[in-house]
Amino acid sequence: MQREEALELLRAHVKNANMVKHCLASEAVMRALAARLGGDPELWGLAGLLHDLDVELTEGDPARHTHEAGRILRERGLPEPLVEAVLLHNEAAHGGRRRSEIFHRALAAAETMTGLITATALVYPDKRLASVKASSVTKRMKDKRFAATVDRGIIMECEQLGLKLDEFVELALGAMQKISSELGL
Repeated sequence: MQREEALELLRAHVKNANMVKHCLASEAVMRALAARLGGDPELWGLAGLLHDLDVELTEGDPARHTHEAGRILRERGLPEPLVEAVLLHNEAAHGGRRRSEIFHRALAAAETMTGLITATALVYPDKRLASVKASSVTKRMKDKRFAATVDRGIIMECEQLGLKLDEFVELALGAMQKISSELGL
């Protein structure tokens, strides 16, 4: 599947503009991670773009989220490693199955990090990613009250990718800053 077709599929299933932006941010971070870790940028980017394909279909229910996405992606003939990464970014829905591959961990950490970075940008007066420093994101990571729904444990899976938190923050923030106009930040 080409990126434009994937974007059309995403927009057919996800109407919330902020959720689409989250998926675009996740795509950008996944492409950067692929470049850093030797993954396939196209495959990893598509996983980031499509990981929340069913969030509106499942009404965000953690017990159901990703099951429909997996079905849709398989029907479209996407590669099984991509489908597995999408499924396992939400381990809670899969009866004890755990992320075991670098690709799985990368997607979970990337999509979670986008939330922390976005929340950080939104507390700045200009609400722009260009104003955000990696050190500010790292500092806010330590404050569990800030963006309290962001699972810091999932972000820390970056260490299982061979990246220190500071490196991961720099990589993710840089990737998001490159597409800041698309993100409206």
